[in-house]
Amino acid sequence: MGRSKFSIVVYIIIGLAVIGLISQLFGNTINFLTNILIMFGIGVAVFALLYYFVLKKRTPSNSDDMKKYKKAVKQSKSKYKQTSYNAAPKQTKPVVAQKKKRTKRATHLKVIEGNKTKRKDRASL
Repeated sequence: MGRSKFSIVVYIIIGLAVIGLISQLFGNTINFLTNILIMFGIGVAVFALLYYFVLKKRTPSNSDDMKKYKKAVKQSKSKYKQTSYNAAPKQTKPVVAQKKKRTKRATHLKVIEGNKTKRKDRASL
């Protein structure tokens, strides 16, 4: 019950505000527009003050973390930098037939010999 009464009051206030805006717009247009501009200017000024004094101090732009991040980005760029190709072709050596690399077997691994011929009859279990 309380919630429905509250919503009715809110709708009545919004309706009266709309009626007031329309009557101001048609009855006294210049005063209405100046009031709107003044409200907008005050809102921008309040936001600018809050941003400058409160929000800017919360996230400093030159913190130690940001310096470390920029240093890491610079190192990463220098590490993975691709060299540009020159227009003049480089002299290449003649291709020599290369031997295929053999894969080495791991010497520390040992196959344990067991009775591989004997298999369990799993269907009988």
